[in-house]
Amino acid sequence: MDTSAVTPDGRLREKLNAAVVFLGPPGAGKGTQAKELAKKYCVPHLSTGDMLRENIAAGTPLGVQAKPLMESGQLVPDSIILKMVAARIEKPDCSGGFVFDGFPRTVTQAQWLGELLKQHGFKQPVVVHFVIDPALLMRRITGRRMCKIGGEIYNIYERPPIVPNRCDSDGGELEQRPDDREEVVAPRLLAYEKQTAPLAAYFRRLGRLREVDAAKGVSEVSQRVLDIVRGAE
Repeated sequence: MDTSAVTPDGRLREKLNAAVVFLGPPGAGKGTQAKELAKKYCVPHLSTGDMLRENIAAGTPLGVQAKPLMESGQLVPDSIILKMVAARIEKPDCSGGFVFDGFPRTVTQAQWLGELLKQHGFKQPVVVHFVIDPALLMRRITGRRMCKIGGEIYNIYERPPIVPNRCDSDGGELEQRPDDREEVVAPRLLAYEKQTAPLAAYFRRLGRLREVDAAKGVSEVSQRVLDIVRGAE
């Protein structure tokens, strides 16, 4: 990378001026990469989960509708999600582009997003698809352990602590989160594949889908993502 294109704090001097969508199964690293890309370009990192929590905390009309659904474990319908996304994109900080994480989730949402972007002067989104072998992904997720004290994350296969089952920083006991257990992860991955396959095919037909080998190291994946975004038309 040309170092003249980077500020002292690691941000890019160039503008994003695009919507970027990250697709990938749980544990593929898309959340980490989405936040990193948004930070580099100094644009918002948009998560529908964060939007829901913010609207509920602020007591907005949409938040009031969503709160009982989330508390009872029900899915929040598109009618609410899409209104939240539309309202968020209209804020001034989104004028130079933004990075989506976990949205859209369906072809219907993707079609709606395309129309919304057009209304705001953006082209169809740049779509980065994180591809990883399911067996490796399962190992990555089920190997995660979290410190009970400080919350630091380890992986017993890829990044183990110095002392087994103890945090390097504070000696706290490491535990496996309930949603990282194989019996929980396997159905989630199957559901994701079933839901996302049509979405990936939709963006591929539009010529917007670009794939990233999510099994690579974090820095390699970051560079690949940056190359994709910079090369987008």
